[in-house]
Amino acid sequence: MIEEVRRVAAMQDHALRVKAAVDLMTELQGAVVETSRMRKESIAWLRDHGYSMADVAKLMGVSRARVAQLRDAGPPPERAFLGAQHVQVLVPMRAGERDYVALEDSSTGQKLLALAHQLQLDGDLGYIPTTGEIDLDHDELIVVCGPKTSPVTAEALGNDPRISFESLPDGRWALIERESGTVHTSPSDNPEDPMPTDVAYFGRLPRPDGRGTFLLIAGVHAVGSLGAAHFLSENIADIYKQAGTAPFSMVIAADFEPGTKTIVGSRAVTDVLHHEPA
Repeated sequence: MIEEVRRVAAMQDHALRVKAAVDLMTELQGAVVETSRMRKESIAWLRDHGYSMADVAKLMGVSRARVAQLRDAGPPPERAFLGAQHVQVLVPMRAGERDYVALEDSSTGQKLLALAHQLQLDGDLGYIPTTGEIDLDHDELIVVCGPKTSPVTAEALGNDPRISFESLPDGRWALIERESGTVHTSPSDNPEDPMPTDVAYFGRLPRPDGRGTFLLIAGVHAVGSLGAAHFLSENIADIYKQAGTAPFSMVIAADFEPGTKTIVGSRAVTDVLHHEPA
């Protein structure tokens, strides 16, 4: 970092240098916030694994009082589950007389951005065209889109070793646990007794370029995606403890108000299913 500071300082053109200085300050501030998060997480890990405050203070070269201050400083450890600086959330456009975004998808995107902001992350909302074409090779990416809407997410889901997202012979879509064969359909699709409940896929999958991962939320219906966002907002710390930033997948169920599609409750249907390393 200091070399970058020196590079900017050496610029003779002040019009260029002021812009470079602003960009560098933004990068440095982001690095400070993320470093404070890592420090906070490590202090908590050490304390949870038998280190006394005096032990931690000795490791850090500070006083115990200073450790107590730093233990509570910075964003929560689970911030890393979404990213380190700037999250991009993508939701699908739906085809119609004019392309549109379903209310549930828009609400899902806003729910995820609110969570990012709560964790001191910047973020923006983008839109997946009706062709379903998505460039997944981006850092800190959350995609809200199922295999029905995008061939790109269909291919990514096809590589999930734990859960598949398939169309059943009767036309319903289902999430199927590959190991046990357990089938999870949407209770709202039950032909005999439909219920205001939907299910959704939630997981972290490898990017096509092999240089990172992205988060994927895919409800059987759009309201299921909103339920998954609701579940993540309520349980991100626990999910991060179980999954970290490694690939995983799970099935989420969500109950909703039939008229407004407001989520009234969400829950995990499966455990966090870890993917084996490649």
